[in-house]
Amino acid sequence: MAVPTVEDGGAVWRIAQESEVLDVNSPYSYLLWFRDFARTSVVALQSGDVPVGFVTGFRRPEQPDTLVVWQIAVHGGHRGRGTASAMLDHLTARLTADGALRHLETTISADNAASQRLFRSFAQRHAAPLERDLLFPAELFPGTHEPEFLYRIGPLL
Repeated sequence: MAVPTVEDGGAVWRIAQESEVLDVNSPYSYLLWFRDFARTSVVALQSGDVPVGFVTGFRRPEQPDTLVVWQIAVHGGHRGRGTASAMLDHLTARLTADGALRHLETTISADNAASQRLFRSFAQRHAAPLERDLLFPAELFPGTHEPEFLYRIGPLL
């Protein structure tokens, strides 16, 4: 696990694109993200320092002790090995050690069972309460989009 660099942006964009479930941002956005939000993100690396997974996150300006996980993905050939859980644990441990984290938030659509399991198991592993509430109903999105539910986990110890 490592703090991402702008050089990781292209590989991360490809992982997001290949996931077939994420809303893929522009390649530029991943470069910018790793310039400005590297401290609140993580990449999983295989030999040769090639990213095989990533978490992008940011601290909420109004609640700087809250990490919002924007995206999380693992390359197809590395799924099912606990990489996503390890990345979340690594990132939150790093931020908690700095005294910068008490809560984790993410949004998940109702049809994304894998992400629901990932974040529920994170809450269980960390013995932290999990709240789930509708954040963005489908009618707020242009075009067709599932409603997004806010998962708020914490306080983390």
